[in-house]
Amino acid sequence: MSLLDSLNNDLKTAMKAHDKETLSTVRMLKAAVMNEQIKTGQPLTSDEEISVLSRELKQRKDSLAEFSKAQRADLVSGLEKEIKVVERYLPQQLSEAEVHEIVAETIKQVNASSKADFGKVMGAVMPKVKGRADGKLVNAAVKSLLG
Repeated sequence: MSLLDSLNNDLKTAMKAHDKETLSTVRMLKAAVMNEQIKTGQPLTSDEEISVLSRELKQRKDSLAEFSKAQRADLVSGLEKEIKVVERYLPQQLSEAEVHEIVAETIKQVNASSKADFGKVMGAVMPKVKGRADGKLVNAAVKSLLG
C-alpha cells in the first residue's frame, strides 16, 4: 500500500472517529505529499515520500522546541500529538547506539581521522540513515567520534 493510500484510509478513519487532531495532521501530510508530487510532476518514490515525512517531522520538532522555550504548554501538547501521528508513517527510528555504530563504521570506510573530515563523514552517513535518524543525533555522534 502506498503512502497516499495509507493516508487516505487513515483520513477516513479519523473522520469517522471524529478525531480532529489526527484528521488535521493527516490532511497536512497528504497535502505535503501531493504538493511534492505536483512539484516533481510524477508519483513519488518511497525515498521521496520518506523525505517529505522527515521534513514535516523536523518542522514539528523545531516548533516544539520553540514553544517549549516560550513556555506555551497549550501548543506543546498539540504538537506532541502531531509528532506521534507523523512518526506512524516513518520507518522505525534508529536508537542512539545504532547511530553511533553506523557512524563508527562509516568513519572507518572513508578513512576519517580528524574534525576536518566531518563533512565527508556526514555526507556518507546521512544517506544510510535517511528517514530513520534525526540529523542532530547523527551530527552529535560524528562530532563525538571524530573529536
